[in-house]
Amino acid sequence: MSQQLHPFAKYIAILARGKTKTRPLSFEEACNSMSMIVNGEALPEQIGAFLMLMRLKEETGTEIAGFAVGARSTMKLPSIIPKTDIDWSSYAGKRRQLPYFIFSALLLAQNGIRLFMHGASGHTPGRIYTQKILEFLNFPIATSLTMAAEQIEQYNFAYVPLEIMSPQLHKLIEMRPIFGLRSPVHSFSRMLNPFNAPLMMQGIFHRGFADIHIEAARTLNQPCMVVFRGEGGEIERRPNKPCLVHTTIGKEKAISENWPVLLSDTRQEIDKELKIENMLALWRGEIENPYGKAAIIGTLAIAIKALKMAENKEAAERIAQDYWQNRDKKLLPFSI
Repeated sequence: MSQQLHPFAKYIAILARGKTKTRPLSFEEACNSMSMIVNGEALPEQIGAFLMLMRLKEETGTEIAGFAVGARSTMKLPSIIPKTDIDWSSYAGKRRQLPYFIFSALLLAQNGIRLFMHGASGHTPGRIYTQKILEFLNFPIATSLTMAAEQIEQYNFAYVPLEIMSPQLHKLIEMRPIFGLRSPVHSFSRMLNPFNAPLMMQGIFHRGFADIHIEAARTLNQPCMVVFRGEGGEIERRPNKPCLVHTTIGKEKAISENWPVLLSDTRQEIDKELKIENMLALWRGEIENPYGKAAIIGTLAIAIKALKMAENKEAAERIAQDYWQNRDKKLLPFSI
């Protein structure tokens, strides 16, 4: 007696028909397959096969967009979605420099920009993750999207771990040591944007992923997305390197813009100590750190221009400098 085909099997078949018949998933197929995975409607064997076949094929921007929408449809959203200006993903972690971009984000919050940050921790050994820094700063990590909405109202800022937003996606990211490879989850989790912020910020490590995120943003008709190669793969401008920033506006427009080197010493900086205490000391003006300061201001300037708060790069950098100079050294958006 023949067995009935499992409903998820058709998505594996699309990816495993051989060199001539294998094709990318459509947006709808990607959306439906990921919602099945997150809802527990696919078997573990199927999930492993699906993710590694996708890794072998390499995901398209359309697939990433569909995966993001499928996963987002399973989330428990608050009854009232907070007005949010920026969705800021933080999944890579840092191992060569401290995560100075956190202060770029908090400076935006201190100046009235409402920012939602989400990420994952611990999936790659030897890295410092955003959650650890925020816990050091005594900021309460949101335990639900409802709590995050409340924090945005109170502080203009919230951080939610992926394991809170989507426990199933968190489990899949945690499987990297088992697979020995990253999976598409690492790419599309960055684009979940549960509060529909008009500006989405993306950092990449490998240049090729910029095109994938651009295609995904245009497929999603995202009002604005910025993506650039950031330090360690995070959304952090490398001040000792030129920075090529890609910006998408809805379905139609995509532009690329070169931002200049910020430091005269262009050698690659490596912080061997990675002392979290030094970040707070820099914020309070207790130590000098030209690299960290330039990374904060440079990253901030990119966000300011994307928010249309400045007409050009030079004006954006002047505003970013003012934000840094006029920061409250005793208080972040919350008391520390």
